[in-house]
Amino acid sequence: MAEIRARVDFRVGSKSDIDAELLSFHGLKTDKEHVAIIFRQADSTQEAPLVRMHSECLTGDVFHSSRCDCGEQLDETINLMGEVGGIILYLRQEGRGIGLYNKIDAYKLQSEGMNTYEANNHLGFGDDLRDFTEAGQMLSALGIKKVRLVTNNPKKIKSLKDQGIEIEEVVNTSAHVKQGNESYLAAKVSHGKHNLKLTK
Repeated sequence: MAEIRARVDFRVGSKSDIDAELLSFHGLKTDKEHVAIIFRQADSTQEAPLVRMHSECLTGDVFHSSRCDCGEQLDETINLMGEVGGIILYLRQEGRGIGLYNKIDAYKLQSEGMNTYEANNHLGFGDDLRDFTEAGQMLSALGIKKVRLVTNNPKKIKSLKDQGIEIEEVVNTSAHVKQGNESYLAAKVSHGKHNLKLTK
């Protein structure tokens, strides 16, 4: 059974002006160092807090890469939860679970014309190797059984439901279209069935 290992106060956001807590865990399914960020505005007794399961993306989260929308989604969620509260489960599963170096190999293939899913498949991986079981374990450790889930991804919704977490509401993020990520977003919609409203 997963349990909270440690929790510390810190401030987050582009101006480091949002109060939050950073939590670590032990007893998760794997040895990956997933963390939770709980925003101060969240009432700990709130029956269905806003929750986002955000998979690590070094290129997007840190460097705001032109190839994806991960950093923008994370920033949007931080700003939203800074206002109304919520929990980000930051999951260490880079590149839809294939790892950073393999993701860079996939980027090269995308530069040659493949979409993000085709590139992963060409490297011998499935479309999406991420496992959200540990996100469910983290929510259980926090005593949360019902959430308002911030996502566009139907796989995340199904995974939590399969683990007995009730989804009271799905809150979509915006479509963060920029030069360089248009085909990536289009593939997420056509292949991954993400709920994104893309306009030309």
